Amino acid sequence: MADVVAAARALAADLLAPAAGAVDAAGALPRGHLDALAAAGLYGLTGPRSSGGLGGDVAAVAAVVEELAAGDLATTFVWLQHLGVVVRVAAHGPPPVRARLADLCAGRLRAGIALQAAVRPGPPAIRVRADGGDLVLDGAVPWVTGWGAVDVVLVAARDGEEVVFVLADAVEGPTLAVAPQRMVAVQASATVELRLAGHRVPAGRLVHRAPLAGLLAADAATLRVNGSLALGLALRCTRLIGPSPLDDDLAAARARLDAAAPEELPDARGEAAALAHRAAGALVVATGSGAVRAGSAAERTVREAVFLLVFGSRPAIRASLLSRLGAGG
Repeated sequence: MADVVAAARALAADLLAPAAGAVDAAGALPRGHLDALAAAGLYGLTGPRSSGGLGGDVAAVAAVVEELAAGDLATTFVWLQHLGVVVRVAAHGPPPVRARLADLCAGRLRAGIALQAAVRPGPPAIRVRADGGDLVLDGAVPWVTGWGAVDVVLVAARDGEEVVFVLADAVEGPTLAVAPQRMVAVQASATVELRLAGHRVPAGRLVHRAPLAGLLAADAATLRVNGSLALGLALRCTRLIGPSPLDDDLAAARARLDAAAPEELPDARGEAAALAHRAAGALVVATGSGAVRAGSAAERTVREAVFLLVFGSRPAIRASLLSRLGAGG
């Protein structure tokens, strides 16, 4: 997969990084950025080769995410949501849903996710019930990324002690509404709160059902790839600063994430996010007074590092970060 990592590095250097400041200032992601990722085959990075995907393993996906995030976090953040949908459809989708895999892998059909609240402990944010030939969804999810740039959203909803995964069209209407989220960083990711009120989806859009307990038990093993967003931010800082001890720190954080067992991943994720935060501070100091100008690469990177301190967090990651930042209990 060395070629695909090199392609991602080239896209980041030639397209994403030069435009990142303008994208951040505009608060809108150019469609051409995502089209370029699709043209490079990256929408199919996690898809099976039989459907036109690249069959990328975790190591390859992590390396690509890191390179793209070093260029532009907002573009990477939107694209990254799609990869998990491809994995779940390929692994669990019934034939009518799997028939859409080729379009997903090619980026002709682009997907977002509304999963968080249904696959965490506690009360469900979205519930689902069957009614005739439809699945009916009710509830709200606060963080759905890429609105306006995705065609479908993989929604996770609770049905008792099961989680139901269903593909819903990303189209507003009487039963589906969105409210833009104003965030400290990656505003161009078009992240919204998704609100569903008796929203009907054909039962044929059901991807699969899974026991909540099983999803919770397997959750830690899913944390590796998201850690590459923080590594990518740190990588950007090392490239802008030049040779420094941060290079070794980045290599160590990457190696730890790669080697971590599931129970070790939360602390390794915490280490990566703390490194990105520290590296962003170093970039500010290395840049000098120009770093406090709104729109500078250093200013944007600091805001993005703050964002990554809480993105995709879990109680164990939060505890790790609080300890590393000197506020642990």
